[in-house]
Amino acid sequence: MEKIPMTAEGLEPLKAELHQLKAVERYAVIKQIAEAREHGDLSENAEYHAARERQSFIEGRISELEDIVSRADVIDLSKLSGGKTVRFGASVTVADVETDEETTYQLVGPYEADLKKNKISVQSPLGRALIGKTIGDTAEVSAPGGSKGYEVLSVKFK
Repeated sequence: MEKIPMTAEGLEPLKAELHQLKAVERYAVIKQIAEAREHGDLSENAEYHAARERQSFIEGRISELEDIVSRADVIDLSKLSGGKTVRFGASVTVADVETDEETTYQLVGPYEADLKKNKISVQSPLGRALIGKTIGDTAEVSAPGGSKGYEVLSVKFK
């Protein structure tokens, strides 16, 4: 079973969603199914079928989240410090080689990646290209429009 690298900050929302689904949503949908059954003929009961579909989604998501949480390898970012080599948890400032546009990304696990917050997965093309690079190195990333280069300007650990 492959471990999933994750920060403690990234694991919390997954645990919270799992708790919400198990403690609240699961029971609410069971109640909806029971109420829909009381309306009679189940073959033509849209409320019943919708509730059953919702129940199926909830149970599938619970199963998925339990798997992710059980395989989570929580990496303590406070123990990662120093060094100029890009690795999991690092905040990396890169410059697009063509445009000189600078961007800072934090390398995180695949289930906590959020481009709006500049958090990219270590498994993403850019994340894979940056791992192991040091300040001054250039990471080449294959993109639909061709290859793009990013120069590593700084590496920081929180």
